[in-house]
Amino acid sequence: MDLLNTKAIKTTHGFELYVDLIKNINIKELSIPTVTNPFYEVKFEIDYLLLEEHKYYDHQQNYFWIVMDEYLSSITLKEPEMQSLFGVKNEEEREATKQLLGEWLIKTSAYKKAITRYLNELEQHNIDKEENQSTKKTVQFLKKLLELKTTDIEKALIEKPVSP
Repeated sequence: MDLLNTKAIKTTHGFELYVDLIKNINIKELSIPTVTNPFYEVKFEIDYLLLEEHKYYDHQQNYFWIVMDEYLSSITLKEPEMQSLFGVKNEEEREATKQLLGEWLIKTSAYKKAITRYLNELEQHNIDKEENQSTKKTVQFLKKLLELKTTDIEKALIEKPVSP
């Protein structure tokens, strides 16, 4: 465990402790632009510990999306309907979470490994097939995620789920 690369956020529910471990960050879904949704979207699963008062710890698993337009030029952070990394947080805590994503998460080896693992799976899946345009764009999107800077995340809007 790399305790030197651990970050904590204080929330009203306790301290959220994020550790740079490969098992703590996974890509759960990836979608490419379609006629009805012209965006690249990747859903990350983040595991962390919630240190609550009068408890030792509680393992948490929440999600968020990084969304880019079809030109890979604008970024939005999007909350899922359930188990949002930004959920049940006040505005200050939401900003602290966004800051954590920009200043720490995108620089961790676990984040980079999750993306590299997905890139390798794409390569393995397409090794015998002619690489099509959507696969090439998906690879570009994933490589762009590896190049994100702190300012890219800081400038991104956080999009809440649409209520029915």
